[in-house]
Amino acid sequence: MDWANIVDVTVTQFFGVQAAYFALAAIGLNIHFGYTGLLNFGHAGFMLVGAYGLAIPIFVWGAPLAVGVACGLVCAALFALLLGIPTLRLRADYLGIATIAAAEILRIVVRATSLREWTGGSNGINGFTEGFRSLNPFTGRISVNLGFFDLDYRADEAWSLLVGWSLVLMGVLLVYLLMRSPWGRVLKAVREDEDAARALGKNSYSVKMQSLVLGGLFGALGGMMFVLPQGSVQPSPQDLGTPKTFFIWVAMILGGTGRLWGPVIGSMIFSSLLAFTDAALRQAEANNKIPEWLMDGVQVGQVRFMLLGLGLMLLMIFRPQGIFGDKKEIALDAR
Repeated sequence: MDWANIVDVTVTQFFGVQAAYFALAAIGLNIHFGYTGLLNFGHAGFMLVGAYGLAIPIFVWGAPLAVGVACGLVCAALFALLLGIPTLRLRADYLGIATIAAAEILRIVVRATSLREWTGGSNGINGFTEGFRSLNPFTGRISVNLGFFDLDYRADEAWSLLVGWSLVLMGVLLVYLLMRSPWGRVLKAVREDEDAARALGKNSYSVKMQSLVLGGLFGALGGMMFVLPQGSVQPSPQDLGTPKTFFIWVAMILGGTGRLWGPVIGSMIFSSLLAFTDAALRQAEANNKIPEWLMDGVQVGQVRFMLLGLGLMLLMIFRPQGIFGDKKEIALDAR
């Protein structure tokens, strides 16, 4: 087995674009669940709204990139309001059911053939990233020396990484400032005991709505960073469906719920684990290290998710708070 190649793929994905958009979305989910206690199982819906809100104005009307980004953020805020007004008074488990249903309804709607002129139907939208790529200051290949390892990227990959991780760092700074403000303390008070927060005169419904909108904006940014590097947006379950939501949940839990850097570190580790298991299993199968009766090349994709699922089960049994988390941060009042 070529372990050098496996390590190269793993380290590259640790700092890759996938880790960056996972981190952006996980920061938003951490605001929802980690800091406010909102059980959001439809976070992919915010990613979808951000992706399509960006792509449609550029593709259909030829709008500039800035207009597309603004439209995606506005659409995410509106989606949060429409989702939150009827659901934020629900109990935690019912809220989770409502959010996952809303995200799936939205994904099915954009697949509709009657909207193909705007959304592209089940084929999605292509050709809306020219404005993003035209801003790229890099040419040729970019090499980054980490002291013990060299990372090599194409110019377009380096540009996507620069934008993605810059947004992540700005998001972390914003969350740091907000959670140390009076608003952030109210947010945590609502998470710990909503009745007590109300008794102190705090409008818990308004605070939860603000949290839903803010976290949704991060989810929308994650969706934008998902589709901009690949140059297309498609409403498939794998891209912007329920599996994506639970990937974001795993990344957040892995790093630590309710922690500033938890979603970021968790996203980097989860992204690299996806790459490591895929590369290691494929090379093991190709080099006959795994019996054919046990697994073949077609089954690698499913087996790696089985292994990651097993790892998540063990994590929840032995360290449910994640790597940097605190058990108190994952206590959930489901009344």
